[in-house]
Amino acid sequence: MKSKLTAAFLSCVMVCSMAGNIQASALPSKNGTMRNVSTAEIVGEMGIGINLGNTMEACGDWIEEVDTKWGDGVLEPKEYETAWGSPIITKEMIEGMSNEGFGVVRVPVAWSNMMDKSTYTISPAYTARVKQIVDWVIDADMYCIINIHYDNGWVNNFPYDEEGSMKRYETMWKQIAYSFKDYDDHLIFESQNEELGWESIWNPWSGTQSQKEKSYALCNRINQKFVDVIRASGGNNPKRHLLISGYNTGIDRTCDSLFRMPYDPVNRMAISVHYYTPVGFAILEDKDESWAKARSTWGTDEDYRELNANMDMMKTNFTDKGIPVIIGEYGCPTKGKETESVVRFLSAVCKAAYDRQMCPVLWATPKGENDGEYGGHYDRNACMISNPDLKKAFDEITGFNGKTPVDPSAEYPVVSKVEYSEKYHQIRITWSPVEGASNYGIAVYLAGKWRVQTQNIPASATSYTTPKNLTPGKSYKVAVAAKAGSVWTANEAIRHAVTVTVK
Repeated sequence: MKSKLTAAFLSCVMVCSMAGNIQASALPSKNGTMRNVSTAEIVGEMGIGINLGNTMEACGDWIEEVDTKWGDGVLEPKEYETAWGSPIITKEMIEGMSNEGFGVVRVPVAWSNMMDKSTYTISPAYTARVKQIVDWVIDADMYCIINIHYDNGWVNNFPYDEEGSMKRYETMWKQIAYSFKDYDDHLIFESQNEELGWESIWNPWSGTQSQKEKSYALCNRINQKFVDVIRASGGNNPKRHLLISGYNTGIDRTCDSLFRMPYDPVNRMAISVHYYTPVGFAILEDKDESWAKARSTWGTDEDYRELNANMDMMKTNFTDKGIPVIIGEYGCPTKGKETESVVRFLSAVCKAAYDRQMCPVLWATPKGENDGEYGGHYDRNACMISNPDLKKAFDEITGFNGKTPVDPSAEYPVVSKVEYSEKYHQIRITWSPVEGASNYGIAVYLAGKWRVQTQNIPASATSYTTPKNLTPGKSYKVAVAAKAGSVWTANEAIRHAVTVTVK
């Protein structure tokens, strides 16, 4: 994560001995225990996020047809992964997201791509590829969200065959939940995407109240089924943090009184909505449609009023009532857009959400040949945000600058920089990399003992960011250790610990 020390550094789970190595315990890992933290704390630790869009959710019957005609006739995950223009995802691409300051990666998935349509049995190969990407995300010190995405549109069958569609939905989630049941709380399940809401039942522009109630009731039943299935699926899933899809993930429709959050016995849920407003700028490229005119610029006073009104609506209806909010997608095309307006829009949405304690997750897709200079916002080949002005804007929102590269030569980490955010009461610690280190750990001296906060910071990441809203004026003694081989540099870490004070 971009923020791993929990609020006030009090959710400690390990003790670091001054005389020896850091001892293994119930520390966050891919396969570990669930921490005693709220979903609001998890969302706070995420900071800002990014989608791995147009990748594992790429779908279409034509993919199989093309492979049959031009390929070897044996479908593999890579055929789908690259179908919508993405290169094969690498560990370096994921690590780049972490290095650019993102704390969560949403991985949309079309599980039906390689699934037996009669039994709804998901291909082990497809699950394995999703797992590999999830592992890379968590290894890079970020949270990961997976869902059942559009998935070639089968969710649209619910109004016509609720029993059969619910069976498919339940069968798929049982398999997904089982496959990831031992992952700790850095993996979040999301119930669906934008498809929970059906114009075949209720047309928002011409439908009746009874039709509206019927459509909302179906959405609520599906979300409740999701929670029930996950909670009954064993492993860590009874306590897993869940992301509930709003009605069509629209802000106004999700804030409607007919939408209900599911019942959850452990109350570990957040709500997901998407933000593509105004559609003329955020959806359309350079051509008008019957329902909207394309816009090349954004940033008028009215644009900002509209944005703030929508974010305030979510805050009032959810955040202020103790329900954390994740803006699961927000974004805009670059084709036909003024570059300055793209940066202005994306940074404004990010800031509006972040300042209201919500987690904004940027929709980022591979660069297309007509996307223009900055492509899909994140350059997967260069492993960095495409537009340096956008990167700068994101850093200003979260309160920090980029990492300072240092040659990996020291035998133990040496703190090279401590940065403070007075606006968000956060601290970032940067240290020198250690040659041969496999990962780093952070310990804080509390109540007379060294207590480890994490030991899963990857070797590629040489900085650590706390959550927001620590207590101003409170000081902490912090040690940074490296693991080389099987040995932690615990003694050197404690000897060279630094004292930091929240501003």
